[in-house]
Amino acid sequence: ESLKAVWHGQKLDFFKSAHVGSLAPNPEVIQLDGQKRLRILDFARGKRPLILNFGSCTCPPFMARLRSFQRLAAHFVDIADFLLVYIEEAHPSDGWVSSDAAYNIPKHQCLQDRLRAAQLMREGAPDCPLAVDTMDNASSAAYGAYFERLYIIQEEKVMYQGGRGPEGYKISELRSWLDQYKT
Repeated sequence: ESLKAVWHGQKLDFFKSAHVGSLAPNPEVIQLDGQKRLRILDFARGKRPLILNFGSCTCPPFMARLRSFQRLAAHFVDIADFLLVYIEEAHPSDGWVSSDAAYNIPKHQCLQDRLRAAQLMREGAPDCPLAVDTMDNASSAAYGAYFERLYIIQEEKVMYQGGRGPEGYKISELRSWLDQYKT
């Protein structure tokens, strides 16, 4: 299972359409009510940067840094917009299980499964906008987001692309970019 998961992430990264300097992909995401569908760029306001944070509750590095991301969002809320995107589970209980995962969540079989899992994330980051990826994993594929990944979009262009998680998932790089942008 671990090799399949790693290969899946490598494949998504290789075939992603998001690249620094290119137009940002704009796949559909779903609000937590399960009814309203929006596109990722709908969360951007004007010329403000839109910070995208892709992840899931079964990814220990992602969950360990969720509070840090929330503090960053609160600190820069005056100059940037933030969106958490809940994607497929990094370590589902019926797949590549991580003993460090805080939650025991199986692979999502339907949208309701993903929405329920995302509600758990909402509890950990109540002040940050949160949407879920579609069941065909369109946003994860477009952004090469599996296991977790960070992006900055501005004026519909990819300005920053974080490395693939867990090693390349660095909130500190977002902070540096936003500090520079603010000055």
